[in-house]
Amino acid sequence: MVPLMAPRRIAILGSTGSVGQQALQVIAAEPDLHACALSAGSNVELLAAQAAETGAEVVAVADAAAGGSGAFPDGVAVLTGPDAATELVRRARADLVLTAMAGSAGLAPTLAAIECRADLAVANKESLVMGGALVMPAAEAAGVAVLPVDSEHSAVFQCLHGHRREDVAKVVLTASGGPLRTWPADRIGRASLADVLNHPTWQMGRKVTIDSATLMNKALEVIEAHWLFGLAGGQIEVLVHPESLVHAFVAFRDGSVLAQMGPPSMLTPIALALHWPKRSPRREAPPLDLAAIGELHFEPVDAERFPAVRLGHAVLAAGGTAGAVLSAADEAAVEAFAGGRIAFGRIVEIVEEVMNTTPVHTEVTLESIRAAGAGARRAAEGIIGRRGAAAGDV
Repeated sequence: MVPLMAPRRIAILGSTGSVGQQALQVIAAEPDLHACALSAGSNVELLAAQAAETGAEVVAVADAAAGGSGAFPDGVAVLTGPDAATELVRRARADLVLTAMAGSAGLAPTLAAIECRADLAVANKESLVMGGALVMPAAEAAGVAVLPVDSEHSAVFQCLHGHRREDVAKVVLTASGGPLRTWPADRIGRASLADVLNHPTWQMGRKVTIDSATLMNKALEVIEAHWLFGLAGGQIEVLVHPESLVHAFVAFRDGSVLAQMGPPSMLTPIALALHWPKRSPRREAPPLDLAAIGELHFEPVDAERFPAVRLGHAVLAAGGTAGAVLSAADEAAVEAFAGGRIAFGRIVEIVEEVMNTTPVHTEVTLESIRAAGAGARRAAEGIIGRRGAAAGDV
């Protein structure tokens, strides 16, 4: 008799968010996967329910005050505080860590996963935007697989599989254009939070959805693609594709172009990353019916209305801690918009002003990244405070 293999142990950082919940949906349908560890920011009620349902052995709550209020099952180790997710990774004995938490908080747990020799499924853009110079060399040295979960990078990953990097001419990441794609510039600047969160094709968390409306998510993805695939900035382009069915193209130097297609659902790239190198049947994913769709549309990014994309290329040109500056400034500006402190049109303006006035350090360490991020956040908050409601933003 062939012995049964133990299920693959998955730790999910950000299990209560959109990607985390969808990952648990995938895991629940697969007996060869087990969610051994879960983390959340403050949603302890949902985290406790997830722990009971999955049989997770350890959970982490970033908000220490909220951590004691959850009714977690007996026997579950509960970690709390800002470093709880990093400690969870070290305790979990995971085969793979899915980094689905939002923002810069994902970097330290990502590095801890590499130290523990766990493969990475990366949905946390910021860990690579801020610390790609640390993450990718460390993963290579440790023999750790870095599997992209963003639909665009998963598409590039699939198109590149089996091909030599030196044969790549360029990659094209697609963008839906977000809910404001057809709006004139003056109306975009006045968009409400409800307008911005009304995404036409994707269901995502709030931060990512706001970044999608500014197209800042594409700036972050340009930087991600550089680190994931070893591409120069000039090899990475962005194209607007409203249907969100073609997720990326790879053009090779012989003129051939490969594209990856699929419905706009995160379940497919999540499942691919959790099972790689296998592909598991996705019964809930509808087949792609191109005859019924009839037409696909593509258009260039309008840099006048959506200037954020060029900031990603600016980061690659600057190098060093520039990614940390961009990421932290964007987090601060998005929070200010979501909190009603600035107008939507100010988000990218604030980020660019912070990038233009914040020194970039060439040496990239966890300490220099944190310092650059903290400085950028302070600078952004200073701009917001000086020019917020007093300037008529809200």
